[in-house]
Amino acid sequence: MKIDGFRGRLITRDDADYHTARAVWNGAVDRRPRLIARCGGTADVAAAVRFARDHDLEIAVRGGGHNVAGTAVCDDGIIIDLSAMRAVSVDPADRTAWVQGGALWADVDHETQAHGLATTGGIVSHTGVAGLTLGGGIGFLMRKHGLAVDNLLTAEVVTADGSILHASADDHPDLFWALRGGGGNFGVVTLFRFALHAIGPTVLAGPVFWAADDTTDVLRFYRDFAADALDELGTVVRLGTVPPLPVIPEELHWRPAIAVVCCYAGPIADGERTVEALRRLGTPLVDLLAPKSYCAHQSATDDTTPHGWHYYWKSTDLADLSDDTISVIADHAYRAGSPRSYAVMFHMGGAVNRVTHTATAYAGRDVAHNINIDAVWLPGESGEHAAAETAWARRFLHALQPHRANSVYVNFLDSDDGNSRVREAYGERIYRRLAEIKAKYDPDNTFRHNKNIHPG
Repeated sequence: MKIDGFRGRLITRDDADYHTARAVWNGAVDRRPRLIARCGGTADVAAAVRFARDHDLEIAVRGGGHNVAGTAVCDDGIIIDLSAMRAVSVDPADRTAWVQGGALWADVDHETQAHGLATTGGIVSHTGVAGLTLGGGIGFLMRKHGLAVDNLLTAEVVTADGSILHASADDHPDLFWALRGGGGNFGVVTLFRFALHAIGPTVLAGPVFWAADDTTDVLRFYRDFAADALDELGTVVRLGTVPPLPVIPEELHWRPAIAVVCCYAGPIADGERTVEALRRLGTPLVDLLAPKSYCAHQSATDDTTPHGWHYYWKSTDLADLSDDTISVIADHAYRAGSPRSYAVMFHMGGAVNRVTHTATAYAGRDVAHNINIDAVWLPGESGEHAAAETAWARRFLHALQPHRANSVYVNFLDSDDGNSRVREAYGERIYRRLAEIKAKYDPDNTFRHNKNIHPG
């Protein structure tokens, strides 16, 4: 098989590494494309898009391959695979970085931290830059420096007809607006240019764990602590079991627990004062909050969400952390059958909320907290395990129904979250504008293997 103008590698079902090449982060996804086009650069991407259109092949686009719904791989179509395109180029004087579409956040952090710089990225370093950014991009630095989309300055995009466009505030501003939250609906982004900020290389960061029995007290304290927190303090709450990491005493491994994970984007001494009250709360099981390299913090939990495990997510934004909401969370968080399942809650606010609601396609500007319920089981475990864990996640979300905001983070939607939830992620006003831009740049819905926005 040959693609005109393509110099990368074509992988078919007959190749020895076909099954490795089609695998994505979520091991529960098992799709078999007809062709995998591993691109070496933007020209290869454009050639692959034109080939797919000419041969009426469904297109899936793979950056990091980390989306829980498995949108990076399709059945009997073509994967436009950017995984070989991972270059990062930093301009320390200008405080910007060019990042290829297949890069992971570990690649970005490695290069930017060499200059004491960073931008908002995911909380797991093997997450892909492209998918996380195009859906909004939440992470530890967002309260101080905004979402990933708030730091996006330019995007190079291959559109549905194989054209190569540059989108920014000055060039194709409608497309630039849509890319900042609208996901992969408008083309293949092959190159990102991000604004960088002075961070690290040493930050005050890490988790503090308490026993699961303390969950209600911890969350009630956290509600006020987070509401009053400085923008420099990013926090994530994790409810599940203590992961079996080497830095944690073995006797605590797999014990049900709640953790508040912090990262202070400022001077260490200021951070120490900011988290002092949190560390004094009750009797922690273990306190790992300490000065460490930013890169080490960003990759600290990579081994708790490895490639190949089976994952199923349910998510929602929360209206608030009322006592009733806390009661539901405390009651459901530890009912999973698998010790690997957990729930994770993100504190939003700060710089995220100060951006005008219509400035980007990311719609959750007024959200205080987002919760993601992560059902996890191992490859080879029975169908009963899968059914039990997914049922837990659904029950948990259903119990939160009275306490939900009318929104959800699009990057957390799983494969069974239909168009109504995609609309929920944006609200009708933003969704209608996205549909109009979709009709302009992709009227035939060529890029539909995603959290799809129909042309309109």
